[in-house]
Amino acid sequence: MPPAKSGVAALDDIFQSVDRSDAPGLVVGVAQQGRMVYRRGFGLSSIEHATANTPATRMRIGSVTKHFTSLAVLLLAEDGLLDADAPVTRYLPELPELLGAPTLRQLMNHTGGLRCYVDIQTSAGGMAVQPAGKAFAAQVQQTGANFAPGERQLYCNGSYHLLSIVVDRVAGMPFEQFLRQRIFEPLGMLDSVCAPSDMQILPGMATLHVARPAPGGGIGWRRGIFMTEGVRGEGGIISTIDDMLRWLAHLRAPQKTVGSEASWRQMLSTATLHGGLQTVYALGLFRHPYRGVETVYHHGAVYGGMCQMLTVPAHALDIIIMTNGGPINHIEASRRIIDAMLPTHLHGPATPRLAKSARFKHLFGAQYLSDSGLVFGFADVGGQLGMSMNFSPPAPLLRDEGRQFRIAFEDLAMGPFVLQVADLAAGGDGQAPAVLPFSESGQVMRLKRLPTRPPATASAGQALLGRYRSADLDAEAGIAFEGEVLTLRMRGGYGARHIVLQAASAQVFRMSIQDEQMPGTSALVVERRGGVVTGLRFGTGRARGQHYEKLP
Repeated sequence: MPPAKSGVAALDDIFQSVDRSDAPGLVVGVAQQGRMVYRRGFGLSSIEHATANTPATRMRIGSVTKHFTSLAVLLLAEDGLLDADAPVTRYLPELPELLGAPTLRQLMNHTGGLRCYVDIQTSAGGMAVQPAGKAFAAQVQQTGANFAPGERQLYCNGSYHLLSIVVDRVAGMPFEQFLRQRIFEPLGMLDSVCAPSDMQILPGMATLHVARPAPGGGIGWRRGIFMTEGVRGEGGIISTIDDMLRWLAHLRAPQKTVGSEASWRQMLSTATLHGGLQTVYALGLFRHPYRGVETVYHHGAVYGGMCQMLTVPAHALDIIIMTNGGPINHIEASRRIIDAMLPTHLHGPATPRLAKSARFKHLFGAQYLSDSGLVFGFADVGGQLGMSMNFSPPAPLLRDEGRQFRIAFEDLAMGPFVLQVADLAAGGDGQAPAVLPFSESGQVMRLKRLPTRPPATASAGQALLGRYRSADLDAEAGIAFEGEVLTLRMRGGYGARHIVLQAASAQVFRMSIQDEQMPGTSALVVERRGGVVTGLRFGTGRARGQHYEKLP
């Protein structure tokens, strides 16, 4: 049997599935010790115009933008114009101080606790494109937060949108201009730009593609357009592989052209929560080991594309992958590149050991309500213990660490979530435990099991019928039976959602979102006073406890 390929010779195999002329693809660049070793485009940059991706194709980098935003804030701190540890309300006094005002640094490391505007806007409007300015308005109108600043860590695009506005006000120029003048131009990143809208046409830019079932079978494509024309420091940068490899070389360099040594030390310092938990997230950058080597990276997702930026500093290995709809796992691909390029420096498995399900059959089908309004469930997934959130399909994410099972922050950009194995044991009746201690970001909450046999929706849903209003979403809703189906219809200023409700208990209802572009599930929690329904709360992973008040 021939030996496995390694080095540059192995890289073509990683991208073989997207090396085609009838579908969107990606661009990839790899440099080692400052030398370009791999630079290729795969697939089409535009199906509509039958043009190919090349190494010069420009693409959105999505959330990889975030650490550029953090550096912009620190550059203004170097200028003496702001304090990264000051509360955000010093610069944005319009924001309500809900459970406390987060600092700029807490916004940068996702410990600020604010709800995310992306989840807020899509909750009521789906993928309806909202104009610039509405993202900030959504953050200002919130009446609650996910948690108090510094208590936990939860990824929040809205935090970085707020940081963009801070830069606007403090720098006296638009955030996008600041990036160009202070970062892109000094480093020669001349093909990079921050563009807030997917409606904007830019030369050399790949079209974003979203796969959809074709009417006659097979795969069709829709144009990917993000749901706001105001995406900024959270994900607005467009770049090329050459510019991004130039940036990664600068990130690793001991002497910086942009930013002081002190600023870069902050950029790479991971957060510590109030409870003492050390996280893997710094200022817009993940930092943790892979098979024994330290990696610094960030990935990004846009509607119709993905990006992975990664460096292995000790071996000067830099990787950038940008897709415009190419069907590939960009994170897994970057790890395979590390495997190929550093075979003699790695040890341990490429993937963590996952929890086996055989001894937890009593958990299968059990659903638990958390204090935050999220619902967690368990199921068997191919012999592994799968976990779901808010009635989503279960996934085998639980890492087996002996006495505990863990979902790392880098897996879901929330948590980490930790379950003690001993707490998962069956109760005296052989059933799933009625109460399950569950740790999120080091904070322990008690999950309460929902009934094995839920009430009939036809009877449980009667109390919910009526009209509702949400200040959090600036939206209205109505619940009614449409035939025998209990339906929730939400309408915001720019779009609407059609949701089917199904009782999981008298207090909790499963939400099934009927939306071709953005289907999904969530959990609806009923509020009562004196036995009478007074409101509803529902949430996503990043915008919890959004409130609807029942109208008379």
